[in-house]
Amino acid sequence: MSADNRVYSYSAVLMGSPILLKLFSHDEALASQVFRLIKQYENLLTVNRAESEVMDINHAAGRHPVVVSRPVFELIRCAKAASQIDDSAFNLAIGPLVKCWKIGFKGNRVPHDDEIQTLLAVTNPADVQLNDDACSVFLTRSGMEIDLGAIAKGYIADRVRDYLRREGQTLGLINLGGNVQTLGSPEGGWSVGLKKPFGKADELIGTIEVENKSVVTSGTYERFFECDGQRYHHILNPRTGYPLDNELDSVTIISGDSIDGDIWTTLVYGMGIEKGCAALRSQLDIEAIFVTKAREVVISSLNHFRFTLLDSRYRVTGSIA
Repeated sequence: MSADNRVYSYSAVLMGSPILLKLFSHDEALASQVFRLIKQYENLLTVNRAESEVMDINHAAGRHPVVVSRPVFELIRCAKAASQIDDSAFNLAIGPLVKCWKIGFKGNRVPHDDEIQTLLAVTNPADVQLNDDACSVFLTRSGMEIDLGAIAKGYIADRVRDYLRREGQTLGLINLGGNVQTLGSPEGGWSVGLKKPFGKADELIGTIEVENKSVVTSGTYERFFECDGQRYHHILNPRTGYPLDNELDSVTIISGDSIDGDIWTTLVYGMGIEKGCAALRSQLDIEAIFVTKAREVVISSLNHFRFTLLDSRYRVTGSIA
């Protein structure tokens, strides 16, 4: 723990990522309770261990429904709704493909196309049946697996924010390995760095200044491997089973809730800049920053944050001009 200008920082490693909590009071007991809360949700939602409520659902695929806790049920309901948007790049049932590629988990081979085509048959989100009365989830086909990795961090970040509010905190920040959720506004606001794709850990394209907002970035540089001169990243196209390929290196979403950031980074990454900006016009509380392979920074709107460009090799274009 360190103190700097009354900001106290606490850290831990959870969900396979470094977790950072910033408070404006020295309260190790509160920080410990936040980390316990994160751990509790990780135990419910993870697919990276033998037992969790999500793993119980996956193990019962094609056999029987599984009764789960209400928070898990509601999160799965939210993920299914996002998965069933027309042409959605979000898919809660993409687990078999994620496991096959192993990108970010020592994966270093391109699966055979017949493997991918076989697995696509068990990744239809419509085959995730929800029973609200019983609070149960049923994967109707054997071999199905849901994976909430694309949404869990945002959900947990929002629960931490809500917990801090209940504990009387008016200022704070939680960074769950890239999902940043802020509480209140210190003098000058919170400054969140926009990372340079494939750059060093401290290389930034610019900074995003927010208050009471979440900042979530999804990029091709986060998890990838190279094979025969081609790069394969972790953002998979649920219709083809292969990594999405378009003009983008990253998408950052600024929103009130971090779960919206998780969902919309995936949605608009799949849409690309033009369709993504068009879709966001109806979302009053959700804005995006696109970073292209051509080193352009395109901002959908600037109603709820400020952006400062730091790297002259990039240029800001698009709707804020």
